[in-house]
Amino acid sequence: MPGPEVARKQHTLGGAAGIALIAFALLYRFFPGILHMQPPEPVAAGQQGPYAGTPPTWSAVRPATTSVPTLPNEGEVGTSYVDAVRMGPPIATSKEVTALLKRARSAEEKGALFESKDAIALYRQVLVAAPHNVEAETALERIAGAVHDWALAAIDRGDEAAVQRYLAVYAELPHADDQMAELRARAKTLHDVLPMLAKAATLVKSGHLRGSGDDNALAVYRAVMKLDPGNRLADAGLATIERGSLDRALAQAAQDDFAGADATLGEASAIRPGSPALLETRARVEGIRRQRAETVLAQARSALDSGNADLAEQLAKKAQGISADLAGIDEFNLRLRNARLYASFAPGQVIRDRFLDVVGSAPPVVVVPTGTFVMGSPADEAGHQDSEEPQRRVRISNGYAIGQTEVSVGQFREFVAATKYVSDAEKAGSGSVYEEVSGRISDRRGMDWRNDYRGERAKDNLPVINVSWNDAQAYVGWLSARTGKAYRLPTEAEFEYALRAGSTARFTWGDGDPDRVVGNFTGEGDRSPSKRSWTSAFPRYSDGYWGPAPVRSFPPDRFGLFDMEGNVSEWVDDCWHDNYTRAPRDSSAWINPGCERHVVRGGSWGSDPDQVRSAFRLAARSDTRSARVGFRIARGL
Repeated sequence: MPGPEVARKQHTLGGAAGIALIAFALLYRFFPGILHMQPPEPVAAGQQGPYAGTPPTWSAVRPATTSVPTLPNEGEVGTSYVDAVRMGPPIATSKEVTALLKRARSAEEKGALFESKDAIALYRQVLVAAPHNVEAETALERIAGAVHDWALAAIDRGDEAAVQRYLAVYAELPHADDQMAELRARAKTLHDVLPMLAKAATLVKSGHLRGSGDDNALAVYRAVMKLDPGNRLADAGLATIERGSLDRALAQAAQDDFAGADATLGEASAIRPGSPALLETRARVEGIRRQRAETVLAQARSALDSGNADLAEQLAKKAQGISADLAGIDEFNLRLRNARLYASFAPGQVIRDRFLDVVGSAPPVVVVPTGTFVMGSPADEAGHQDSEEPQRRVRISNGYAIGQTEVSVGQFREFVAATKYVSDAEKAGSGSVYEEVSGRISDRRGMDWRNDYRGERAKDNLPVINVSWNDAQAYVGWLSARTGKAYRLPTEAEFEYALRAGSTARFTWGDGDPDRVVGNFTGEGDRSPSKRSWTSAFPRYSDGYWGPAPVRSFPPDRFGLFDMEGNVSEWVDDCWHDNYTRAPRDSSAWINPGCERHVVRGGSWGSDPDQVRSAFRLAARSDTRSARVGFRIARGL
């Protein structure tokens, strides 16, 4: 007998060999699937496979591996390692079964599945000899899954014979009843639609793609899709019809017939709604449309630049008709509208209308650009008055021109000489002057438009003062008759718009005190002939004048206008209202027939800082004469 040490070693080695054998048997018994791959669709002798021209490939059995297989993770479907140990070793496999399995695997690898000596028959023989052989059961389930997929592929391509063949095979293989029922239902639908598909193909060949009734390919394909919504052959037929419409839409777009292209795309969208081909063609048509519209808009710009507004308008309308949301069309339409509004003039241009019947001309006016602005002042603005609210946005949509300067004494003198006009000051027998002794404005007999602010004879280049609203209206009426143009007083909105000249601040130059000489109003450094100074004035400011300065004495504003913010306050056309409630939103004058008070705008040589604000306004009777008030003219375009 062997010694104790030898016996112990033999016992240990025997136990290890037994455990290894059991582990290998368990692996082979319960995890044979890891040694195989899924088969492709087989090809019967003398027939083409499901994908003609593509020979099937097959690898039935994986090469043997010596690596230890990875145990299934928790939650995986299949037999766990613990279950395998609990179930015990597999049933022994006979030599006959082993040989059958080898032949079945070889046949499966070659793609021979359906004949009497092919893989399916061999696996069935295995199960007859060994009813619960896992490898054979797994192989038949695997082949059943492949046959199921091949049947679906045959349905998609309309191969009814192949479908019936696969159905017969699938029925004999392991399968779920619901999957079998689904395949049979689809096979029946295929049988029903195949004659319809053949008819549709014939109609396509004969050119009967669409039309009224049911005797056209489109109607037949739609009927097929109604019976079988996912039918690929019908969808391909619809795509052929759709392609014709899409090509026609592109041809129409290339010929600038975008209305026709849109109509054709509308028809195409009913064939295969939302198809990629439809979306792509829509994008291409839109690209052609936009490019063409941009070309026409560029032509419109050239026409407008050359002064041909009529042609520019025609081209702009054409461009907008091609592409309604064309970038730049709104900007161009505004330019065109401004050109129409300004007639043959341009913003900033100075107009001097000649008299029709005598030598002479009207005072120069400047064309003001159209636009929008916020009229009035906010409640928190220093110096704000209730009459300046509520603020409102006003659109200056009608082109106009406004006097470059106030009307001068010399210009008003020409009017009086031509018409023998008698002013309100002359009728009343008095006007206002500045009294140096008292430092106040007071009424003095014999004063009128011929006098300056001190009562002396006025020079012709001074702004005319001591003129009423009535006098100003008489003057612009005379200008209209002499020139044939529509002269008038500016409206209050037109005056503030021109005064601000794009500014939104408290003053025309900003919110603070002026840091340079900009106009004639009260300054800390101003002195009267007797060395008087202002009690309320801008600090560290002096314009060099006590009283009105000659017109054009100070720099013009951004619109090319002089003395809008100072020198003399000015009459406008509007009647006085205590605030802007219910005021017009456009630039028209707010007039109540028979009103006795009118609006005076702009600062004067004697205005304190709050009265130089852009929003400041005063009320005065129509016959008021003042040494601090004059006027300027306006002209329609």
